[in-house]
Amino acid sequence: MRSTSSSASSAHAGPRRSTTSVRLASVAAHFGRDIDRSLEKMAGIVGDARASGVDLLVFPDATLGGYLSDLRRPDVHALPPALAEDSFEIGRVIAMAGDMVICFGYTEEAVGDGEALHYNAALCVTGDGILGRHRKVHQPAGEALAYRAGDTFRAFDTPVGRMGMLIDYDKTFPEAARSLALDRAHVVACLSAWPASVTERASRLPQDRQSRLFDLYDSARAAENQIVWVSSNQTGVMGGLRFLGQAKVVGPGGDVLAKTWSKGALAVAEIDVESEVSRSRRILHHLKERAPSSYVDTLRGEAP
Repeated sequence: MRSTSSSASSAHAGPRRSTTSVRLASVAAHFGRDIDRSLEKMAGIVGDARASGVDLLVFPDATLGGYLSDLRRPDVHALPPALAEDSFEIGRVIAMAGDMVICFGYTEEAVGDGEALHYNAALCVTGDGILGRHRKVHQPAGEALAYRAGDTFRAFDTPVGRMGMLIDYDKTFPEAARSLALDRAHVVACLSAWPASVTERASRLPQDRQSRLFDLYDSARAAENQIVWVSSNQTGVMGGLRFLGQAKVVGPGGDVLAKTWSKGALAVAEIDVESEVSRSRRILHHLKERAPSSYVDTLRGEAP
């Protein structure tokens, strides 16, 4: 898999890797309904990433089983296959992770009130097991016909530092990333299956409205929380959806350290996370300088 790479903090960084830096990689790739094929593809990407010294590898949303084929009217009879957290397939990802931290998306099957419930979910794992989990909270268009919504944002500790996860549309809402930052996450992995606009199609993806928003949210969420942001995305086509790619690693100042385009590739950046987050907060510390009592947190009047 092609890769773009960057040494994070400075042009004067030498070729020798810092003992406190970590190598972060974000995946742009297509994953469909065939889970066995997806696992094979994941293994190849993990092998490439391991050869490049990657410490954290972030796959897209719906890595195992693919995403919906229609956002407005999803076919409830042709949904992505669902997996339990303790399934054989999840175990294979854990086994291939080894000492690498891997985030990936899948359709989770859980049991609640005696019935099977499906969530658009993500796991963060190493070879030792599951480090963190997230169920997508914010649901666009018809996604609620296919999935239950999650209800929380939580950070967790990993070998690359304290981090959290979001799933695509979650990043549209500043409160989601802010919740993770307030839970002391210094790295946020945002796993996406983010398509081009389905209502205002552009002839070229870089001109697409959703393409611009995807990049805008990535930089804004990193800068407003002064964190490192690792954004992955699907590529290719699933049903009526054309996915954007545009995986990237963003520094705490909102600067893009490494980025892919619309094709499958790996964005790799090396960064001393703790040093860069601390440096960005040295004079202006956004989390400490908030004024929560001044904010409006409910909609006033009638919704437009």
